[in-house]
Amino acid sequence: MMKLSKDLPLSGYAIIVDGLVKTEFATRDGVEAGARNLKRRFPTLQVKIYDAAAGAEREVSAF
Repeated sequence: MMKLSKDLPLSGYAIIVDGLVKTEFATRDGVEAGARNLKRRFPTLQVKIYDAAAGAEREVSAF
């Protein structure tokens, strides 16, 4: 789990870039599209999706 839990949303989803919460989304489709687009544009960044309901995060691959 992340160290910066105070910054994580209580609901919805978030994109985490290099350990920092950058953007929050209300829907899974929105966060998935945003994270994939970001990873395609900047493949060297560590991009993760945080799901507030599950309290879990997962890494996004380039493809």
